[in-house]
Amino acid sequence: MGAVRRRGETADEPGSRTAGPSPVPRPEAAGAPLTSGALARRLGVSPTTLRSWDRRYGIGPADHSEGRHRRWRPEDVAVLETMCRLTSAGVPPAEAARAAKAEGAATRAPAADAPGPGTGPDAGSAGQDGAPDRAGAPSRAAGPLPLGDVRQECRGLARAAVRLDAQAVEEQLAAAVARYGIAVAWQEVMVPTLHAVGRKWASSGDRYVEVEHLLSWHVSTALRRVAPATAIREDVLAAGPVVLACVPGEQHTLPMEALNAALSELALPTRMFGAAVPAEALAAAVRRLGPAAVVLWAQARSTASLPLARHVANTQWGVAGARRQPLVVLGGPGWAGPPARGMARPPGLRAAVETLSALYPPVRSSGDG
Repeated sequence: MGAVRRRGETADEPGSRTAGPSPVPRPEAAGAPLTSGALARRLGVSPTTLRSWDRRYGIGPADHSEGRHRRWRPEDVAVLETMCRLTSAGVPPAEAARAAKAEGAATRAPAADAPGPGTGPDAGSAGQDGAPDRAGAPSRAAGPLPLGDVRQECRGLARAAVRLDAQAVEEQLAAAVARYGIAVAWQEVMVPTLHAVGRKWASSGDRYVEVEHLLSWHVSTALRRVAPATAIREDVLAAGPVVLACVPGEQHTLPMEALNAALSELALPTRMFGAAVPAEALAAAVRRLGPAAVVLWAQARSTASLPLARHVANTQWGVAGARRQPLVVLGGPGWAGPPARGMARPPGLRAAVETLSALYPPVRSSGDG
């Protein structure tokens, strides 16, 4: 493995070593213009992206001329950092380019002949809003994801994920949850972006695996951070929790985590057991907990087991004459086909939340006696 570089440092460009015994100072350290390769590594984009932005939107080095390699001065870098920040937030590239150029022109106007704040060699240490700049995080160059017609937040989240900008991914996920709530944030922001990453991964061999892993991790983190809006009421607790489990052999937990978060958002009790729960352990947990419902997730037909679902549905507890059984809710594409008798198979997260919340006493308004 190579040595870890401090922020702002880049590896030598090919052919950049001198013939003498002492290496020349790094251009970034001396405040000299950067090559496109060095700048691309600093921003976490590809040199092709830099050339594309220059060609399409005029975001290029001021001193570039035909037949010469591009050299990016500090003021050029500041414009590109603004461009990266805006596109990571979901702003369309053309609009981001106009704003970045206008901001760069406004910054240079007071002191055209002398370097001012934000134009020196350390200008990349902070964004235009004063927050630490995250564009310098190293990542392999990657192309756009096949998102289609989606919310703007998906585009910003996808760009941040492809750049492996963990802080931006985390912030954008938290903002989506705060703005829309779990159900909408999951179905209209997280899922489309996860699907786009999966399609890109499937069509690109082993590339983008790191993007999928990083995005999945932060989606899981955002879902687990959801806390009940209020304390869980005693009459709700008495009805028993919702048990959430993936069937044996099933490793896809994110949909269950989303449902767990959505129920927690409504202050409904849950017990999350996660991936590949053994059948015996699941049956034992149902007998111990006396849940109102058990949600079984199966991503593939090969893992979906109706005998297991029926066994869970027939599990009883309580004293003789007052025995209870859980409602079994089947989730995931593995349960394709007509729903089993006596079991629910909601088509999506919102429908699942409605089905499960109906099992609990309604929330009383302040005017009820």
